[in-house]
Parts: sequence; structure tokens; C-alpha cells
Amino acid sequence: MIEKAVDLSAPVHELITSRWSGVSYDPKRPVNDNDLRAMAEAGRWAPSCFGDQPWRILFCDKHTNPDAWQKAFDCLAEGNQPWCQHAPVLSLICADTLFSSNEKINGWCEYDTGAAALSLCLQANALGLMTHQMAGFSPDQARKEFDIPERIKPLAMMTVGYPLSEDQLPDEFRERELKPRARNALGVHFFLNGWGEGF
Repeated sequence: MIEKAVDLSAPVHELITSRWSGVSYDPKRPVNDNDLRAMAEAGRWAPSCFGDQPWRILFCDKHTNPDAWQKAFDCLAEGNQPWCQHAPVLSLICADTLFSSNEKINGWCEYDTGAAALSLCLQANALGLMTHQMAGFSPDQARKEFDIPERIKPLAMMTVGYPLSEDQLPDEFRERELKPRARNALGVHFFLNGWGEGF
């Protein structure tokens, strides 16, 4: 995996700092079932309101079920398809909008599902895999293609696979892949003891 420098104001575990959303996947290298299961387990242990676990995540593996993968691929925005075509796994990240205990609206379902998705990404990173989450897809088409119940809200799609090494990067993605990582200064988004009082 390509290593990118990060500008830190405090020490952070390398599992977090080494995770980034690349677009150049090795099309010949499948993701094995054990690694997908490990990612799912990581997501399963994410925190959630009342322990309700509202996430519903569908993995579509190109090597074991190309038809399911194609259905997922067809849901992607046109701009994402050129690089997603090489990802061996496409996943659909959804949230159950109702609490399982009482069928009332779960106002935290998206927040909790985001936590599960990040857990998946960090576990993938620990396994040498790369993930990339996307908003660029059609929730309506995904609902239709996979017969998703009305109470379930499709939130995002995510690619999973092994990244290409720097010397294998396609010309059309090289600049994007090698571009330095950047984030706003810590104090822009994180406050201490008062709103707007940045670190």
C-alpha cells in the first residue's frame, strides 16, 4: 500500500493514519471470505444506541458472484465506475431506520452505521486491504436491485480490495493517488470547553 505522510498535532495509532481512500485496485487479486468475515466482525462490535446495531451491510464479491457485483456496480454514479470496475468487492452500507425493540424511529441509525463502517475500514486496513466509501450511487436503484425493505435506508457504497503498488498505478489515476493528504487544522472542527474554542 502506498504510504502517505500525515501532519499530526498528537501521536495517533498507525492503523488510523495509514488508512486512506485510494482508487487503484488490483483486479486480479480477490478478497478471501475470511477477510470479509473479519471486516464484518469488526463492524458487528461497533457501538450503537441501546445496542440496537442498525447497520445492514451487503458485500458483493466479483469473484464468487459476478451477477450480484454487477448489480451493485450498476448503482454507482457514472464518475465512480471507471475506478470501481477493478474493485473485487462492492458493498452497500444501509441503516435500519426503526428500533428493533419497539419499531419507533431510530434517530441515531445513521450515526451508528457510520461507526460500523469505519470499524470495517480499519479492520480492512489491518489486513492490508484498501476501502473507499462513496456517496455517489443511486439509493433508489440499490433498493430496487436488491429488494431492500422500505424501513432500510441505503447510505453509501464502499469498495474493498488490494491496492496496486506505486509502480503499477494507471496513468489516469496516478496524480490522484499520489496527491498528498490534507486536513483542516485541528481547531477548525474540534473545540475545547466552549463552542468555537479550538484546540
